[in-house]
Amino acid sequence: MAEKGNCVIVGRCADYILRKRTDCLHVFIHADMEKKKERIVNLYGETGASPEKRLKKKNKTRAMNYKYYTDRTWGMAGNYHVSLDSGLLGEERCVDLIVGLAKDL
Repeated sequence: MAEKGNCVIVGRCADYILRKRTDCLHVFIHADMEKKKERIVNLYGETGASPEKRLKKKNKTRAMNYKYYTDRTWGMAGNYHVSLDSGLLGEERCVDLIVGLAKDL
């Protein structure tokens, strides 16, 4: 996809696969557990202890998948050009920042 033109790839070890390309911006978006729980409740309507359990399981799977295919640790700042806290900045501000940075490539 990256060879065909501009695109956004979410996950899929894209930071690793495209690491040698100079026309790519590698971004990691994170938030604290409370903000992530709020988001999953709002998106999926989950309540109680379930959101945190679901998030921990999902992140464990992501980390294992990333390690398996890249032999690197998922979420390490050194694997990305930028790391943004969406819990602090908000989703729209993160989008604005990413778009602005990508335009400068």
